[in-house]
Amino acid sequence: MYKKFEMELAGRTLRVDVGRVAKQANGAALMHYGDTVVLSTATASEKPREGIDFFPLSVEYEEKLYAVGKIPGGFNRREGKASENAILTSRVIDRPMRPLFPKDYRNDVTLNNMVMSVDPECSPELTAMLGSAIATAISDIPFDGPCATTQVGMIDGEFVFNPNATQNLVSDLKLTVASTRDKVIMIEAGANEVPEAKMIEAIYAAHELNQKVIAFIDQIVAECGKPKHEYTSCAVPEELFEAIKAIVTPEQMETAVFTDEKQVREENIRQIKDKLEEAFADNEEWLAVLDEAVYQYQKKTVRKMILKDHKRPDGRQITQIRPLAAETDIIPRVHGSAMFTRGQTQICNVVTLAPLSEAQKLDGLDENATSKRYMHHYNFPSYSVGETKPSRGPGRREIGHGALAERALVPVLPSEEEFPYAIRSVSETFESNGSTSMASTCSSCMALMAAGVPIKKMVAGISCGLVTGETDDDYVLLTDIQGLEDFFGDMDFKVTGTTEGITAIQMDIKIHGLTRDIVEGAIARCREARLFIMDTCMKPAIAEPRAEVGEFAPKIIQTVVDPEKIGEIIGQRGKTINSIIEETGVKIDIDDEGRVSICGVEKASMEKALKIIRSIVDPIEVGQIYEGKVVRIMNFGAFVELSPNKDGLIHISKLSENRVNKVEDVVNIGDTVKVKVIEIDRMGKISLSLKDAQ
Repeated sequence: MYKKFEMELAGRTLRVDVGRVAKQANGAALMHYGDTVVLSTATASEKPREGIDFFPLSVEYEEKLYAVGKIPGGFNRREGKASENAILTSRVIDRPMRPLFPKDYRNDVTLNNMVMSVDPECSPELTAMLGSAIATAISDIPFDGPCATTQVGMIDGEFVFNPNATQNLVSDLKLTVASTRDKVIMIEAGANEVPEAKMIEAIYAAHELNQKVIAFIDQIVAECGKPKHEYTSCAVPEELFEAIKAIVTPEQMETAVFTDEKQVREENIRQIKDKLEEAFADNEEWLAVLDEAVYQYQKKTVRKMILKDHKRPDGRQITQIRPLAAETDIIPRVHGSAMFTRGQTQICNVVTLAPLSEAQKLDGLDENATSKRYMHHYNFPSYSVGETKPSRGPGRREIGHGALAERALVPVLPSEEEFPYAIRSVSETFESNGSTSMASTCSSCMALMAAGVPIKKMVAGISCGLVTGETDDDYVLLTDIQGLEDFFGDMDFKVTGTTEGITAIQMDIKIHGLTRDIVEGAIARCREARLFIMDTCMKPAIAEPRAEVGEFAPKIIQTVVDPEKIGEIIGQRGKTINSIIEETGVKIDIDDEGRVSICGVEKASMEKALKIIRSIVDPIEVGQIYEGKVVRIMNFGAFVELSPNKDGLIHISKLSENRVNKVEDVVNIGDTVKVKVIEIDRMGKISLSLKDAQ
């Protein structure tokens, strides 16, 4: 039965159609926010997937280019693989939703969001986030929701809720907050050095608005919600835990996992598994879930020791950062490089500079985002964690980590006018044991400075973890979590920033939300840690950007011309600009505003190209001396090329103070001569003098 629900959300109408389309999905909501339309569906398999120890949730965000009146490019003229924005949106939808499904649920679940129309006033990403929450809440899939999401911008110090595309361009904050009825469950932010107190204020302003959306979703569920279906629990049998404890005591498990060497810990656990497999050789049912049982046993052991005794697996204090190291210029001939090490996490970052014409072109639903001059790419090879998987290109995790580090550094980059380069920063993971994205931020910041990129301030990042007990006030925050604390803990709260404020946040949790005390504590802990990293590790390696780009980096000089003169520089079919490039060996880029960038390696060649371009666009002035090449000789004089499209005539009488019988007695074709402009007639013809320029 078709039902329609409406509410006013941040000054625009949010409408949800239920029972109108996609009726065979477990849950479906046709979302309308202004003229933005997204079809959100939730479907689940009837039976659990066999042989897995995780919840198989898939989240898809499909950008249909017809939504903005475009036909896709390429030979096929249809949408191809998901864009980076689509992948990042899928991850933002996944993060608050995943913890609300039962931990022992193993049925495949797919949340699909198809963007069918885009209104620049209403974010399709936000509409999809709300749509997934609604479609799942009204479905028969077990789900401990609802949850709601709000986006927050900040313009002139004032918060803007669910900002439109124009507001986003001038906003100092791009914050996304998801909440349950009581707690914040997901935070993602990019910010222009927003102070911690202001960020917390924004987070809880969004949380307050989320409560109104949750009340709206409750109304929809009350009228359209299906009873939740029964499912086969994949929890580890309690009797197996008891049998394991009889063979491996809690003290023995504690000894196995509490070491600062990841490889030693993994070897200890392998020996325990071998011992248990031998003991349960005759029980196939238990062998099938033994890996999960050992994992859970490790998890309970680590959590108990952290929560009760404040004892971490590697022996650190709860606020202690692992040993730090940093160095620059470790890779020769590249434009900039740096390596940052934190415990067993090690990232090498390499920066490449190029003309602005090499900026990444974007083709998506956002009409304002057509190119990107700063690109941060993150790679995570299997050897970094001691595995042997073949490389299949960047996955969603790699794209997400790269985007986080990119978002962290964008606020401190110089403008195109200050630094006319496209910049690519690549983070190579050499070793991984906790928060490589934050190490990528630190190493990238140093590599940019080493490359001579005049960033405004130093940026560092760190991750804060969490272990919770039975009550809201029973918890321990952990500074600089390693992999084990991430796997067994409840939170991975990443914060990057300068000394002045926050530039990026990404919060992942595995529980049903965080209290305000935890959020405030984590943000404060991350500030303290990032300042420590900058002062004790990064600044000793490189304190400020180098004054110039490196020896092997391209050099760029810029000049601004009248946009109406661009055609003269390019020439018919590109003849003029191509001749300049051929003559000087430089690369020339011109934008629509008349900004000309000349890129090369040799300064003399670049200055020669600049001189030619200025000669084309600058008016020839009577009385001035110019240098030009003799291009044609007649009986009455010689024609000199002052610029690719301007010639002047030296009459034979103006070649020398003495009488000249033959022009070739003084100049020949190809000679470079200095001449003085003595007249420009009404037709624009230029008369030159060689003798007056001497």
